Amino acid sequence: MASHSDTLVVFFGATAGANGAKLGSDERELILLVWQIVDLQNNKFGETHRCLVKPDNLELSEQCKEDTGLSVEELSRAEPLDRVLQQFQQSISSELKSLGRNSYVLCTDGPQLVRQVIHPEASKKNLVLADCFYSFFDLRKEFHKCCPDAGSARDQTLSSMAEFLTLSAEEAEKGICEVKTMVAIIVQLLSEPWNHKFANFETVKCKFETGACSKSEVVDSETVIRARGLPWQSSDQDIARFFKGLNIAKGGVALCLNAQGRRNGEALVRFVDQEHRDLALERHKHHMGSRYIEVYKATGDEFLKIVGGTSNEVVQFLSKENQVIIRMRGLPFTATADDVLGFLGTDCPVTDGKEGLLFVKYPDGRPTGDAFVLFACEEYAQNAIKKHKEILGKRYIELFRSTAAEVQQVLNRYLSTPLISTLPPPVLPIITQPFITTGNTRDCVRLRGLPYTASIEDILEFMGEFTVDIKPHGVHMVLNQQGRPSGDAFIQMKSAERAFLVAQKCHKKMMRDRYVEVFQCSGEEMSFVLMGGTLNRSGLSPPPCKLPCLSPPGYAAFQAAPTVIPADAALYQPQAILASPRTPQPTTATLPQTVAYYPAQAHAQLYMNYTTYYPSPPVSPTTVSYFAAAPGSVAAAVAAQASQSQMLPQPGALVRMQGLPYNTGVKEILNFFQGYQFAPDEYNSLIPVSDQARSLLQPPKEWLCL
Repeated sequence: MASHSDTLVVFFGATAGANGAKLGSDERELILLVWQIVDLQNNKFGETHRCLVKPDNLELSEQCKEDTGLSVEELSRAEPLDRVLQQFQQSISSELKSLGRNSYVLCTDGPQLVRQVIHPEASKKNLVLADCFYSFFDLRKEFHKCCPDAGSARDQTLSSMAEFLTLSAEEAEKGICEVKTMVAIIVQLLSEPWNHKFANFETVKCKFETGACSKSEVVDSETVIRARGLPWQSSDQDIARFFKGLNIAKGGVALCLNAQGRRNGEALVRFVDQEHRDLALERHKHHMGSRYIEVYKATGDEFLKIVGGTSNEVVQFLSKENQVIIRMRGLPFTATADDVLGFLGTDCPVTDGKEGLLFVKYPDGRPTGDAFVLFACEEYAQNAIKKHKEILGKRYIELFRSTAAEVQQVLNRYLSTPLISTLPPPVLPIITQPFITTGNTRDCVRLRGLPYTASIEDILEFMGEFTVDIKPHGVHMVLNQQGRPSGDAFIQMKSAERAFLVAQKCHKKMMRDRYVEVFQCSGEEMSFVLMGGTLNRSGLSPPPCKLPCLSPPGYAAFQAAPTVIPADAALYQPQAILASPRTPQPTTATLPQTVAYYPAQAHAQLYMNYTTYYPSPPVSPTTVSYFAAAPGSVAAAVAAQASQSQMLPQPGALVRMQGLPYNTGVKEILNFFQGYQFAPDEYNSLIPVSDQARSLLQPPKEWLCL
């Protein structure tokens, strides 16, 4: 924003922690404000004002005590921040009247005071800042414009600038000395030979702007960060509030989703330039509520992968600016736009009616049960969220706040879904001994909230004295579909009594910097969750597509090179994980070569860690019918192994189909059975039933499907 100002308010502050270049990096509160008015046109100066600010936490760092010379007793008698800001406003207004001025711009020594201290602290304390705090001059940059030979603006300090201009420092209290030095530098820059004019002040965005992003757009990697550890219910506005004071690019917040389409606690944020990105990195481990947020560098390609879109329908949907986006999940497949509008009602009108609805569909046009809705204001969106889990047809509907980036992610995910679904290769090979029981005896415990870096050794240390009561191969780490820890684990104990004692004594015990919840459960409940079901306060939900007539799919475990197997390595058989209701048929097939699935470490052999796909909360019913196709290298490895070894034998289901159209092909039959589990090599197990002459003349009318 370009502007010219004739009146400056030289502004200086200090916090209870780090100061100088690290001001605001430790989240400590403001304890000192000093200011003075400078009339640039008439070369007049106002009085120097020094105000102490009482923080909520009166603890001072040693550096603060040394730099400011302040004590806890002095600060305890000071006014809180909101009253000090009122005094600041009143003092400036009265002095401006005496000078015949009515506007001014702040001038600070660097951006940290305004961007990293004033705005974040005011946001946390729900204070409304005056307009003057949304624009300021950075004296270092103004100095660099006049004296580029002195070095970069980031490396400048008050003492280095004063030394370059041959100014002598004055002895005074902390804050007053800095303000007087800043005023002397300003006066020097206004004089010959520079005759500097203070123009083009910096601004602080007061509101985050939503918008769409194209895959063809160029995103500078020096402007993107990754925030990790976000609450799952946080929105783009919450993230923008966390980075309050820094300018985020339009549509620059992208909440990341996991493979189940749910938020995974991470977000990519794009800032307007590198300076703001660097200031954002200084907020590493700052708090959002009670959670600390990790902030790391990211790349422009990562950002475009999340938010970039090419669909004209999505671009048109997101072209309406300043709209609140709500995501609806669980819609009946037959739901129409009129049904959705009727469900929302008149108290939350949708922007532009049917044009404000975007239904998510598969590439073949089938509905997914998801939709996005636009609302003109926050009030309408809140009214819509009140309908969370209300019934439409025979299904309850979930409603969540959403973002433009989430719209792109969901559409990209479903539009890239293959028409013929394939299950991904297992993360771990299948094992041969039934260590997972399915009884109702509550001799197991569930650990929830584990650190993502927790290992089996950490769990054993966490269990303490109860480690001796764990069954052999009884520690089961649960990973999500990306193969990363989900924060959950199941442990099989030797008896229900020992499981009860573990749940009583270890519940909410600390592991590193997190407390872990411990619940007693049964082997059946554990088996259900390990197979993809859910276990929560609402009860037990079975795994998706767990049908009585289907057995677990068998997979051929493959390795690029021969693997050394530990002597007591635990390996599973598919029947041990989900028991089939039918009696397995005897077979003489040769078993494939076994594969070790964890490192051959002495202390890791005692307890196996079975891995499965398990969604992190919040969870809703999902299907396993649509997974991304396996990479070409994986498919090639499976094919290579299939030519050398047989799969594990398991019961199959034989289905005969009659009355098929004569032009029916394999693809149509697979689509007919969409939603049922097939082993990867069963897609070609379609046997035509017909006489030889008819098979030569026309397609068969009957097929046998294995």
